Amino acid sequence: MDRTVTAMGGRKLKQWINYPLMDLKKIRGRQDAIQELMEAPGLRLEIQTLLSGVYDLERLNGRISLASASAKDLAALKASLSRIPGIKEKVAGCSAPLLRDLDAGTDPLADICDLIERAIVEDPPFVLRDGGIIADGYNGELDELRSISREGKGFIARLEAKEKGRTGISSLKIRYNKVFGYYIEVTKANVSAIPDDYIRRQTLANAERYITPELKEYEEKVLGAEDRIRDLEFSLFQEVREAAAAQGERIARSADRLASLDVLVCLAELAHDRCYCRPEVHDGSELSITEGRHPVIEAIHSSERFVPNDTLLDNGENQLIIITGPNMAGKSTFMRQVALITLMAQMGSFVPAEKASIPLVDRIFTRVGASDNLARGHSTFMVEMMESAGILRGATAKSLVILDEIGRGTSTFDGVSIAWAVAEFLHDNKLHAAKTLFATHYHELTELAVTRSGIKNFNIAVREWNERIIFLRKIVPGGASHSYGIQVARLAGLPQMVIDRAKEILANLEKGEYGEGGVPRLARGKKAPAPSPQLSLFGAPDDQIRERLRNVEVALLTPLEALNLVDELKRMI
Repeated sequence: MDRTVTAMGGRKLKQWINYPLMDLKKIRGRQDAIQELMEAPGLRLEIQTLLSGVYDLERLNGRISLASASAKDLAALKASLSRIPGIKEKVAGCSAPLLRDLDAGTDPLADICDLIERAIVEDPPFVLRDGGIIADGYNGELDELRSISREGKGFIARLEAKEKGRTGISSLKIRYNKVFGYYIEVTKANVSAIPDDYIRRQTLANAERYITPELKEYEEKVLGAEDRIRDLEFSLFQEVREAAAAQGERIARSADRLASLDVLVCLAELAHDRCYCRPEVHDGSELSITEGRHPVIEAIHSSERFVPNDTLLDNGENQLIIITGPNMAGKSTFMRQVALITLMAQMGSFVPAEKASIPLVDRIFTRVGASDNLARGHSTFMVEMMESAGILRGATAKSLVILDEIGRGTSTFDGVSIAWAVAEFLHDNKLHAAKTLFATHYHELTELAVTRSGIKNFNIAVREWNERIIFLRKIVPGGASHSYGIQVARLAGLPQMVIDRAKEILANLEKGEYGEGGVPRLARGKKAPAPSPQLSLFGAPDDQIRERLRNVEVALLTPLEALNLVDELKRMI
């Protein structure tokens, strides 16, 4: 989803995903802004071009506030702020209330931008103490020191010519060494021509060395100029940085609004390119998605057409959907796409569907995948049960629950019992009766639809051809009778000998899948009334008919045997 062009926009998108909205007005406000931007591709491009030149204002502001910002950071701040007037000009013509609010709340900070423009050079060095940070013309004293430092040789040449003319000594020279600094050197023959303001500094065999007040003053300036320049530049930089830090709240507000604008443009670009629809978000209970798609898988597998599916969930007849079908057919994909579409709708985004009506949900609970926490002594099954317990405690009638394979980490009987009980709890307990998608390989759970009015069975359609399966990726009503796990195992590369033996074992196990009379025992509860052994006073007992029916294996009857059985039972009445 991330098509933002700024670092702060990317963080803002993540924040919107992590903290979806519960306010319908705010959700629709974001939708209105996305709608307008989606219908204006030229405007989107212009805004993104301007935003792409904006640095991470939030991080820059943090460094400036902590007095750790460099001159490069201030230059980046100025470059970013200089983009704001152009962005505001583009957004000013929009009609969506949220876009107008973002425009009004974005402060260009012209005063800070102007200060940095005047004070900091265009391309400052990384190290503050190296100098070269403050621009010419910002501070008079600094300009004078720089002039002295830059024009030192010229000043000495001019002073030497001046002294030659004043004294008439053509051999007079101005020299420099590290011991005595700057001095005027005059040969012994010309000592009588030196002016009174010359001060003897050193006597040599053939010459005398002097200084003058003017030369001494210049020496003091030149010799300390570089250090004074660096100190003064650092002091001036700190003043500029402190001035920027004082406007931290203004910078933060503008950064937040630019980030939000970046996300809105990103979501509009996404909706336009991937044909997303604007969902109807409401306060009701019905969740309806027409031709829904998984936003991630659809984008990753662009070479293969994604098969869309419809969804209907509510707090009535479609409160809990049992989804069966083979491995790899798409059960998890379908459930997760419903959760992601709900999340996207509640963050204000358009969604990958032909049409969608999404109720506000307070939380989305998921129990998917397999993981352990061995450091705390928690096995995979223990983690699964802890997650399930959290869902059963926290889910409400306004929640959306995604359960993928409850009870698979223990024995078959334990697992199916837990899965059955969890499904019953989510249906029967009105405080926790969340809209639920429940994927399972326990085909026994399809019998829940017979015992509960709010439970429906759906499965992933497949076709068998030459002992192979073809995944159609389509959700259809009804329960699946097979998981096709052996076929999937063959696709994974298990040896054919293992596959053949697994088929034999499966056939043996399926013969004992049902109890007496082919009735699943799972649907029976402890409170179910047991048949009374007391004889009726008003008619002959039906024990013989019941006993005959109990001994019938319905699944194994041929049509002719079934007709004969009906005739036999009729004669027994």
